[in-house]
Amino acid sequence: MTVAERAIRIGASPRRLDARLAIPAGATTGAVVCHPHPEYGGTMDGSVVVAVARALAAAGVATLRFDFGGVGESEGRYDDGVAEVDDVLAAVAALGDALPADVPLAVAGYSFGALVGTRAATRAARVAHVVAIAPPASLAAWDFAGGLRAPLTIVVGDCDTYCPPDARRALEAAAGGGARTVVLAGADHFFAGREREVAAAVVATLTAG
Repeated sequence: MTVAERAIRIGASPRRLDARLAIPAGATTGAVVCHPHPEYGGTMDGSVVVAVARALAAAGVATLRFDFGGVGESEGRYDDGVAEVDDVLAAVAALGDALPADVPLAVAGYSFGALVGTRAATRAARVAHVVAIAPPASLAAWDFAGGLRAPLTIVVGDCDTYCPPDARRALEAAAGGGARTVVLAGADHFFAGREREVAAAVVATLTAG
């Protein structure tokens, strides 16, 4: 099932953000999809982000992907992960406003998007699940993950140098030990040619049960 996206603007000036919203008929879950690092070419049109958003929508999950401030047509500029957390919260609010109040939301972030998406989820009561795709666990402190009220699923390649096993285990522990991890054999941080597998793992996580 192909679900059409529509262009919307979210947030407030001086940081209005360019976004794409897809709402399948009868959606019972919604997911905000966050892209990788803005200063290293990350955009909402990246192959992993698009694959995840399309697969979720095809599975009946409402999706909102967006460009962080300073990327593409989004206002503002890169803020070292600070304002980007607020960008995620603006996306969660916009998706929540587009769905009935009883529909649970999730945040699915890739790389830098996983970092700021997880941090934002600690401040968003409506977020019922967090999916961290290739989280840069070795490049940042993740102590804040202990503030998550939602379960955390990590999707990672076993050749990801930014999320080696020891750093991943530290992240799992920081999240309270309740984190679930899906490991893709032979995949690295960039998932070249493996986008469908990543998307399938995210869909399975957010549509289980």
